Amino acid sequence: MLFNSLAFVVFLAIVLPLYYSLSHRWQNRFLVVASYVFYGYWDWRFLALLALSTVTDFVIARRLESSHTERTRRALLLASLSVNLGILFFFKYYGFFVDSAIALLSRVGFEPNVPLLQVVLPVGISFYTFQTLAYTIDVYRKKQRATADFTAFALYVSYFPQLVAGPIERASRLLPQIQRPRRVSAEALQSGAQLILWGFVKKVVVADGLAPYVERCFAHPGSFSAGALLLGVYAFAFQIYGDFSGYTDIARGVSRLMGIELMANFRQPYWSRNITEFWRRWHISLSSWLRDYLYIPLGGNRKGPGRQYVNLLLTMLLGGLWHGAAWTFVIWGGLHGAFLALHKLWTRGKKIGTEGSPNSAGGWAVFFVKAFVTFHLVCLTWIFFRAESAYDAREYLYAIMGLLFSVDFSIGPAIRGLPQTLLLAGGLVVLLDAICWRKDTEVPVDQASPLWVRTVMYAIALLLLSFAREPSSDTFIYFQF
Repeated sequence: MLFNSLAFVVFLAIVLPLYYSLSHRWQNRFLVVASYVFYGYWDWRFLALLALSTVTDFVIARRLESSHTERTRRALLLASLSVNLGILFFFKYYGFFVDSAIALLSRVGFEPNVPLLQVVLPVGISFYTFQTLAYTIDVYRKKQRATADFTAFALYVSYFPQLVAGPIERASRLLPQIQRPRRVSAEALQSGAQLILWGFVKKVVVADGLAPYVERCFAHPGSFSAGALLLGVYAFAFQIYGDFSGYTDIARGVSRLMGIELMANFRQPYWSRNITEFWRRWHISLSSWLRDYLYIPLGGNRKGPGRQYVNLLLTMLLGGLWHGAAWTFVIWGGLHGAFLALHKLWTRGKKIGTEGSPNSAGGWAVFFVKAFVTFHLVCLTWIFFRAESAYDAREYLYAIMGLLFSVDFSIGPAIRGLPQTLLLAGGLVVLLDAICWRKDTEVPVDQASPLWVRTVMYAIALLLLSFAREPSSDTFIYFQF
């Protein structure tokens, strides 16, 4: 069930009034049922996987709580990892590793007869798998008490606003909100509605407006000039940001209508001055998960700079693989890992400035140069993220390199309108993020803004939505992960 669909509007119109009329205990039970209906709308067969992960980690966490021998506790943790990662591996990575193994063996003269299965990827499986694993690992580390309330835990795993594309919540943050009575204030309703409005602007106006041009550029890179392809990369950078952050805003807004606060997953990432800051602002729930459950257990920065660089690279390689079973995602993650390691090497022993605003003209100049370079490094990696194959990504890069030897910025009839759409959509994102960045707020206009400012901005937002083209994609980009 998509947020930008009539089905979800009807679903929410039914859920909210019933939710408000129930007591706390029945609210949780009702939300579990509603969440399973929401998830089963795609394919009811995958509800069994969601239930299996829920029951497995609830039972194992309870056993971890009562077990005192380290051997037993490790065996229980291994069981949780085996079940959850086993399901994830089968549905998401079986075909990738089998195909890669067959290709490798074929190159050395073997022709293996390995069964190939056409496995449908359950939507959101990477998100809720990481969420349940974080709970079990935290219980094992004795950083989280195992809950005895099965309904509360089932809702923690299946909570519909963030079930299929995050944010990846921690039990220490979400479970207490589920377990205690909730009161939805007028302010929460207003701010939730504001988040939903701006989330739809990002998705419908920005992401869906740019999607057709991105699709054409990456489908046939050999058909366009270097300048057109460069604009195509910029278009995808704003498309994926508008799509994913727009989804997160809607999810957080809907959740706030029910009195549950989800974590912020984006903080104006394209205003970052270096790649490390970018990952503190982009997909925050995933980057913090990778840090706490992968990078730090690998040793983090505790074993010297050399080991730190290796740990960064390994962490981001696996982070890339989390996004999808393809070498393009592995390369994307590897590039980010290399950039992070190079940044750590470059800044080693240097005093790193804060993330606040510059206070001089020279400071602003340096800021914009750093942000410009960081943005283009990120755009370089987006080519691999968006391309259908490593070969396509290479062809796209080769075509863009033509800018080094020519100044051909002709667009061509196939993507005529891209410069204007990119200017409007990208400019809108930059403007909205600039306001949020300067005010340190989650939306450009909130209740603290003057009434006339709110009225004008809301009118503009609704006008943009009314004139937006029909949705060009039938899903959010991150649903495939």
